[in-house]
Amino acid sequence: QDLSCTMPVNILAACSLYVSSVGGHCRFLVNRWEVWNEPPNFTGPDQTPTDYARLVIAAYRAAKAADPDCFVGLAAKSAHVNFLEQVIKAGANAYFDFITLHPYEVLDGVAKNIGNEPMFMHIVPTVRKMLAKQNPVKADVPIIFTELGCDVSKGADVQASTLVKAFTMSIAQGVACVHWFEGRDGDSGPMGLLNKKGEPRLAYHALAQLIHHLGQHPDYVGWVLLSNGQNGFVFQGAESSVMIAWAPSGTEGKVHFGETVTLVDPLTGKTHQADHDSLTAAPVFVLDVPKDILRQAVANRRMPLPWGGDFSRARSVAIKIGANSEERGLHTLSGDDVAQAVEAYGGSARAGNIPGGNMFIVDPSFLSYTNEPIEITVEVRRNEANDNAGFKLVYESTNGFKTAGTWFTVPDNAQWHTVTWRIDDPQFVGYWGYNFSLVSDGNEYNKYYLRGVTVTKMRP
Repeated sequence: QDLSCTMPVNILAACSLYVSSVGGHCRFLVNRWEVWNEPPNFTGPDQTPTDYARLVIAAYRAAKAADPDCFVGLAAKSAHVNFLEQVIKAGANAYFDFITLHPYEVLDGVAKNIGNEPMFMHIVPTVRKMLAKQNPVKADVPIIFTELGCDVSKGADVQASTLVKAFTMSIAQGVACVHWFEGRDGDSGPMGLLNKKGEPRLAYHALAQLIHHLGQHPDYVGWVLLSNGQNGFVFQGAESSVMIAWAPSGTEGKVHFGETVTLVDPLTGKTHQADHDSLTAAPVFVLDVPKDILRQAVANRRMPLPWGGDFSRARSVAIKIGANSEERGLHTLSGDDVAQAVEAYGGSARAGNIPGGNMFIVDPSFLSYTNEPIEITVEVRRNEANDNAGFKLVYESTNGFKTAGTWFTVPDNAQWHTVTWRIDDPQFVGYWGYNFSLVSDGNEYNKYYLRGVTVTKMRP
């Protein structure tokens, strides 16, 4: 039987024998095992979370029989918390010691500097929220990013800066371990700290600087928002307090620290002293953090990182698109490109084909994991040529991505049209880096303009 792309749930006895044999053979070499890679990837077309749960149970029992001291991990692709929940509910609740994720897609938004750092910072809290509801005994199990990386084709400096941000925010939110993918370029493209010749990239040097200044066991203190909304994550490092700071999308500018500090460029290791700095998307290390910043970081430690405000008590979130785009708790994967791509109707709209502009992220403080009824309202208009245009709404549900209602055809270009979907089963976790999207067939995606989107909670 070809088992290369399907879980061996029909031969669990043989699978268990394999696991116990390998586990016993490696007992003194390996003590952590992950069941499958990125499920539901690489599974059969008809295989379900229940099938994976059966495999997990069999593998867990076999591994523990061979080595009672080993640890067995429950896995999911990307940050697919919906899938993990279904697996736990299918019976795997007692059969794992840790959880592994590969949140490439969420990190990609950080690499592109669209400002989605709060979404990345919400990965572990979302998993813990799910566990607290579905499996409270396991609510505090370690969460490991067994793959996380950035392609150097984005730029060697971008890859290095993304690495610094990834490790910084992973440690800050309580990730137990991060495995950067990968150490050296392999068959997945130029992802390595080293190229195929073994030559170090900027990311290699950046990781060395992180280890040097944070030490082997960084102690996270908390976060701060600096003068223009720039991020600052504070740690007690190897020799001093360290703040790792950068400017997410739209927040670049000068920051005054209140006293002279030592600044380190993590990509080069070069240092200089100053009482201010102009922060960009490239991170900087601030050593011996001023006391006022330390106090703010301690106070913020257990609070969620805000994304343009606190939307935890809001009834709705929205984005208005035009020459002066406004994001109030709702964002797109295109970041600033939305505002820069205004093309029609007096600058009050953007074309539907801006890359990432049809994919929307709800602020995690507004709605994350919790399943409650919402309405999504979209304002659209056909292009000047009045070409036929339309789309469907696809959203994260309790069963993964799902289409809401039926196809919507934009009536005409004579006026703006409003369409609203009622959704009773949303479960926004951002496992592909966004929560819902407007999906068109053929070329219809570039034949309409978008002026605004609103998400409203249907509270009594």
